Amino acid sequence: MALRSTLLAGVALALLAISAAAQTMYKSTLPDGRVVYGDKPDPAAVRVEPITPDTSKGGIGGVTTPGENQTLRQMQGARETREGAEARVQKAQKALEAAEAARTAGVEPLPGERIGTAGGASRLTESYDARQRQLEQAVEKARRDLDAARSAR
Repeated sequence: MALRSTLLAGVALALLAISAAAQTMYKSTLPDGRVVYGDKPDPAAVRVEPITPDTSKGGIGGVTTPGENQTLRQMQGARETREGAEARVQKAQKALEAAEAARTAGVEPLPGERIGTAGGASRLTESYDARQRQLEQAVEKARRDLDAARSAR
């Protein structure tokens, strides 16, 4: 029952809004030159003009002005800029995580990066050290890139 009455009230409100949009308004010019708009003519008016709003083009809400359109475009541009900056931060964060994971996985020597010594032990080669430096440099570059992306926000 409550749902039905709520639905009927909503329909009645919509019909009132539609009829109000097409209703005649009055522009009343008062003796002192002030202009008053209303749904009835002002009794003290020296001049009254009936006005019927044209809702065919803009509907009930009206038409946006060029200034509003420009503001909307600026807001959209700012949002796209923020979203792009956030995407760059996320991409840099993932790149840093990947570089750190590669560095962690690269700790173990690869085949050929260990050579035997005269005493029967083994040691790491120069290529292992070079690979470790490369992995560390990749992590540092990813950190710098992330810092740059964060500061650009």
